[in-house]
Amino acid sequence: MAHFAVVTPAFYSHVGAMAALAVELVERGHRVTFLHRPDAAQWIPDARIGFHAVGAATHPPGSVAAALRRAANPGGPLGLRRVIFDMADATTMLCRELPAALEFLRVDAVLADQMEAAGGLVAEALGLPFVSVACALPVNREPAVPLPVMPFAYGTSERHLKMVEGSTRVYDWMMGPHRRAIAAQARRFGLGERDNLHHFLSPLAQLSQTTSAFDFPRRGLPAHFHHVGPLRFTCRANINAGAAHRDYFLPQVANDRPFIFASLGSMQGSRFRLFRRIVRACRDLDVQLLVAHCGGLDAHQEQVLKGEGATWVCAFAQQEAVLARADAVVSHAGVNTVMDAIAARTPMLALPIAFDHPGMAARVVHAEIGLRMSPRLASAASIGAGVRRLLDEPEFRRRIEPLAENLAQAGGTPRAADIVERALQLRRAPDSVACLG
Repeated sequence: MAHFAVVTPAFYSHVGAMAALAVELVERGHRVTFLHRPDAAQWIPDARIGFHAVGAATHPPGSVAAALRRAANPGGPLGLRRVIFDMADATTMLCRELPAALEFLRVDAVLADQMEAAGGLVAEALGLPFVSVACALPVNREPAVPLPVMPFAYGTSERHLKMVEGSTRVYDWMMGPHRRAIAAQARRFGLGERDNLHHFLSPLAQLSQTTSAFDFPRRGLPAHFHHVGPLRFTCRANINAGAAHRDYFLPQVANDRPFIFASLGSMQGSRFRLFRRIVRACRDLDVQLLVAHCGGLDAHQEQVLKGEGATWVCAFAQQEAVLARADAVVSHAGVNTVMDAIAARTPMLALPIAFDHPGMAARVVHAEIGLRMSPRLASAASIGAGVRRLLDEPEFRRRIEPLAENLAQAGGTPRAADIVERALQLRRAPDSVACLG
């Protein structure tokens, strides 16, 4: 059996997806250890998953929370540049710390999140086999596909290709500090002149939480790229007492009025003004509204939202169960929420805020399974009109149906683990049984 190291950005959603894959591999007799700065240990949900802290000297406790605050609300250009420097600092630290840690832990293979170049870079430098995992939209590039951070539609016209090319050049220029950090580490390890995330993807297997039916048409993906769909826990997690404990709310929904779910994800839940517009939008629609803010709002703000029309306001909701009951969802278009909405056949209003949200929202519109609006410019009236369309036009839900079927066939976490084992030519322990419920 193998010992896997997991290298991922210190984001809750990324750690959660990788932890689901980790638990599946543990159930099959393997050993899995996450490696990151000390703060990231709080998100490890299962006592059987190992955690090895690195970089405490330069990234001490408290540094994750500070970096997340900057990433969630970068403000203007200077704030965005600070976020890019944070990414560069994290990659440099991991490249400095991982070699000794991987040797100390006697790691056999690496599960490398596409969004952190250090995983694939260091694994390649040490001659360790690795599998790339796209917890967000894939960073794999091809001429007709806009980068995940771009809001553009898919197209093959000359004008579109030039737009994609131009926007890619601008993005690469903006990411200069991060690219220079990657390039410096690649040179230090003797890996040549490489400076971007897509330069360090696995030659053995690449996994994506998206599905082929939902993504833009792809013509340049390697044969070892696999759309497996959302990475969710298929086995009962052995909850670690030291991990963050959360109470997940599930409302008692009445059958006499439509039910709307509103969530802005784990990093954007502090956007009180946007939530307020959503609440006001739904107030005049005679619907039931659940707002989940992921701990971003205080008790006073919760009471304000309830006073203005929200039926329920909570920190964390049982998202998959809530979406299965919801008639529509208003969200930031994060990959987890969108894929869960597709699985539940729930049409969505996307309010993309940051990271790969614009790219996810563009795919929602491309698939015609929802609507997109600007989180800054959309008024309560326009949000309400959008939600009304989702409720009144059955075509949205009808068009989700084949995407949901495609997602159901994608295989999820068990298939991802199968691909990992097959790519690394591993066999599960004779007495281990994969848990499917």
